[in-house]
Amino acid sequence: MPQLHLGSGARKMAAGLPRIDGGASVTIMQQESVRNTRRTGSMRLAIFLALVFAFLLIFHSGNLLVKEDALPPRADGAVVLQGSIPGENVRVHGAIELLQRGQVSAVMLSLPRESYWGEPIAPVALRYIEKKYGKEFSSHIVFCETPPQVNSTRQEAEAVSPCIGDQHWKDFVVVTSDYHTRRAGRIWRTITAVRNPGIKVYTHGVEDPEFQQSWWRSRLSAKTWFMEFTKLVWAETAGRLER
Repeated sequence: MPQLHLGSGARKMAAGLPRIDGGASVTIMQQESVRNTRRTGSMRLAIFLALVFAFLLIFHSGNLLVKEDALPPRADGAVVLQGSIPGENVRVHGAIELLQRGQVSAVMLSLPRESYWGEPIAPVALRYIEKKYGKEFSSHIVFCETPPQVNSTRQEAEAVSPCIGDQHWKDFVVVTSDYHTRRAGRIWRTITAVRNPGIKVYTHGVEDPEFQQSWWRSRLSAKTWFMEFTKLVWAETAGRLER
C-alpha cells in the first residue's frame, strides 16, 4: 500500500497547528454543558421569580391602595368625598356612623351645586339624610358646593378647602372608599398644608361595592383597581414634581 510522504513545508505547517487530543475534547464539551446548565437554571429562576411576583401582585396589590389612619377619639369634622352613586352612599353612611359614635362633631358633604337638570342638590341631599338618619343627625350636616369643572381628587380638595377654613376646624377626617384612601390621604394632606396650614388630616375608608379585595374575580373591581393604581402611580411621580 503506498504511503503518503509530507514535504518539509507541510511538516512545518502541521507542527504549528494546535494538537487536540481526545481528553481535551471531552473537557471542552463538559465545560459547554456546564454553561448551558447554568443558563437554563438562571432562566428557570427568573421565570419562577416572575411568577411569584405576579402572584403577590394579584393577591396583595389591593392592599397597596389602602392606607387608613388611626382616628383620634374625637375630630372636629368629617369630609365625605364625591364618588359614584354606590360609592357615595357607603361614604355618607360611614361618615354618619362616625357622627353617631361621637368621633366627629359634624359632617361636610362635598357635592356639585346643581344636578344635570339645573336643580340644586343640597336641599335634595338634606331631605334624604333627614329621612334615612333623622333630624338629630341631619342638623350636623354641612354642605360644600363645588363647581362643575371639579373632576379629580386634587381639584375637589382645592375646592373644598375654603369651606373647611370657614368651619375653623383643627382637624378633620376624609371619608372615602377604602381603595381610595392612600391617594386621597396624600393629596388632601398636601393641599391642606397649603390652604389650611396647621389643620390635621386623617383618612377613613369604607368598603365600596365597586371594589372587592379579590378584585381579579370581578370585571368592575378589576377596572376600579387598574384605574386607581394608575392614578396612584401618577400622584406619586408627577405629583411630587408639582410640589
